[in-house]
Amino acid sequence: MPIARLPLIAIDCPDPGALARFYGAMLDWKIEESADRASVCPEDGQCIAFHRLADYTPPTWPTQERPKQMHLDMLVDDLDAAEAAVIDLGATKHPDQPGTSYRVFLDPAGHPFCLCLE
Repeated sequence: MPIARLPLIAIDCPDPGALARFYGAMLDWKIEESADRASVCPEDGQCIAFHRLADYTPPTWPTQERPKQMHLDMLVDDLDAAEAAVIDLGATKHPDQPGTSYRVFLDPAGHPFCLCLE
């Protein structure tokens, strides 16, 4: 029996609504917003929440000047199509691409995330 359950992942950012709309559109998940928080949730399963942090500073990746605290890996069937779609949503492709089966992007708040082939 587990000690705890993990109901969601919380990510600090300067604009929770904007980040929820970005991930909600990418994942086709339901978006809920309030003044300082927002979340995206699938029909069933784990949610991602976004919390406003007034003095938020994005991580620098791959350098460790401001290390990333986390990143999300998203599985896709077609890297090129998924890349075009997330860039259209507001992501930025990172100039450092260390692999061939995945691509590194920055979400609108500067968090790294990867689109990965299965």
